[in-house]
Amino acid sequence: MMSAQAMAQTIGAGLLSFPVTHFDSELRFDEAAFRKHCAWMLSYEVAGLFAAGGTGEFFSLTPAEVEQVVRAAVAETAGRVPVIAGAGYGTAIACDLARSAEHAGADGILLLPMYLMTPGQEGLAAHVEAVCKSTDLGVIVYNRDNAVLNEDTLARLCDRNPNLVGFKDGVGDIELMMRIYCKMGDRLTYVGGLPTAETFAPAYLEMGVTTYSSAIFNFMPEWAVRFYKAVRARDKATIVRELNDFVLPYIALRNQGSGYAVSIVKAGCDAIGRPAGPVRSPLTDLKPGERAELAALIERVNGSLAVAA
Repeated sequence: MMSAQAMAQTIGAGLLSFPVTHFDSELRFDEAAFRKHCAWMLSYEVAGLFAAGGTGEFFSLTPAEVEQVVRAAVAETAGRVPVIAGAGYGTAIACDLARSAEHAGADGILLLPMYLMTPGQEGLAAHVEAVCKSTDLGVIVYNRDNAVLNEDTLARLCDRNPNLVGFKDGVGDIELMMRIYCKMGDRLTYVGGLPTAETFAPAYLEMGVTTYSSAIFNFMPEWAVRFYKAVRARDKATIVRELNDFVLPYIALRNQGSGYAVSIVKAGCDAIGRPAGPVRSPLTDLKPGERAELAALIERVNGSLAVAA
């Protein structure tokens, strides 16, 4: 396992992979298929692998299944890149998940929002601190939905918890992001975490967010790495072209159904012949026409990549 600081430094230097969690026809975790998928993704340039994260349907897994997924990711990764495990729900469960991830060999924790309640800053701070103190692993807090820390709360948490080393933004509040970056500077590694993060990556880079979670990496890793490099190089022409050619049509398709952020990624895996199984309820899979539209989009963009190569 890496130190908390080494993990944060490593993931901040490259693109991040958030693999889907593979299920069989009975909606059971398919470890062999998951490991095969991780091995394929690791053959491309990636700085970290986030197991049982949002794209990995953390919210639909039991705690025991989360540990299974994390152990499988650790075994397949074999130390090549850090593995960061999802943790969340209430404080007691989140702490248990953090400890189980550490025992499974993970290198870090992505702390997702808690279930149902919307606490104030004092309660949020107590929750995050309890998780940080439950493990020696580096913790990345995910600002999203009902778990939004402000810059002052975050600063106090960082003062008391050296292993709080990352901040992932899923809010999209530019002012808040700037307040956090200006206050915390290099104390944290910043991760872009809005759905289809490629859309926001150029703007977020100017706020110190050097990396982001790419769900698209699951089915178009070559394209994802190329786009990330264009962002880091501030290659505006390439960024705008790829947004117009792929990302914006992809988002339009994603927006055709509620809860499609994960479903469309699994459909993308199917489209390239690497099926990951269905999503678990309450999510629903894409409809046949939507799947066909996505497959055509992927084929066209991959064809363009082949010609450019």
